[in-house]
Amino acid sequence: MHPGNAKAPPPERLPRSQQLRLDLLHTFEAAARHLSFTRAGAELALSQSAISRQIQQLEASLGAALFERQHRSLVLTEAGRVLQRAVDDGLERLRDAAARIRAQSATRQVAITCTPGFASFWLIPRLPRFTAAHPQVDVRISATLQLLDLERAGVDMAVRFVPLQQGVGPRLFEEAVQPMCAPALLRGPNRLAAPADLAKHTLLTLDKADTPTMDWDPWLRLMGLDDMHMAHTVRFTQWHEAVSAAVAGQGVVIGRLPLLADLVRQRKLVAPFRTPAASQRGYFLTLAPQAARNPDALAFMQWLQAEAEQAQTPATTTRRA
Repeated sequence: MHPGNAKAPPPERLPRSQQLRLDLLHTFEAAARHLSFTRAGAELALSQSAISRQIQQLEASLGAALFERQHRSLVLTEAGRVLQRAVDDGLERLRDAAARIRAQSATRQVAITCTPGFASFWLIPRLPRFTAAHPQVDVRISATLQLLDLERAGVDMAVRFVPLQQGVGPRLFEEAVQPMCAPALLRGPNRLAAPADLAKHTLLTLDKADTPTMDWDPWLRLMGLDDMHMAHTVRFTQWHEAVSAAVAGQGVVIGRLPLLADLVRQRKLVAPFRTPAASQRGYFLTLAPQAARNPDALAFMQWLQAEAEQAQTPATTTRRA
């Protein structure tokens, strides 16, 4: 074989004693940036003498001086400037690689705020369908009656429950209401056969100062029962608490559709009277400005709208007071 065609032998690996130590390069980078062993030591939580010893070790391994020690100052030698450029370039590449890795492993998240009732009875039961289609996206739910500032709270969207004329953004659905109770209340001597039979039962309602039947009013007006008084009244601060009491057979609650449609299908609640009333309120979707830059938030919004369309109460079964 012609000598010119011979393969060059692979470079011999330096013995460990001559390999560059990363901790010494880290110390050198700080000292070269500050041009001060004292300030480098303050940054790295080391003494000035410790920094000096590590630089001496690095210089010994390279066989060249890296700093020219002048009176109360340091100056990089030519060898020091060469090493500084190499170290800076290596650190920049490491920072870029770390940024890419963090971006790839960053948690993808959608944050939504809504009422506790919407979260408990409508959103959470359906949420597995979204997470199955988007397993890489975490959903954070803030269930509260407080109206959050979406941008300040870092929330992507809100589902607001408001009167129809006050709704802003896409409407998910209008609410219809009707009395609901546990199946056991349909039986026995005080069974619910007609709306007038409600007078023999316990009213489960919200604790409102203006009227004890505020949430019942649309349906009571529709049935001409504005002045009806039930045997007992139990008041709750949260509507979902009243629903839980109804499921336990403790009385009759005003059921909101389509929020409670799943409980009706599961026969945990029944609607003894087949006449829902429109409450003139609805659930509206509000998107935060920053959510427009979050593709996962936009996907979640589209999913919410599709689920809401499937959950609509048929218009033919709902009457207006």
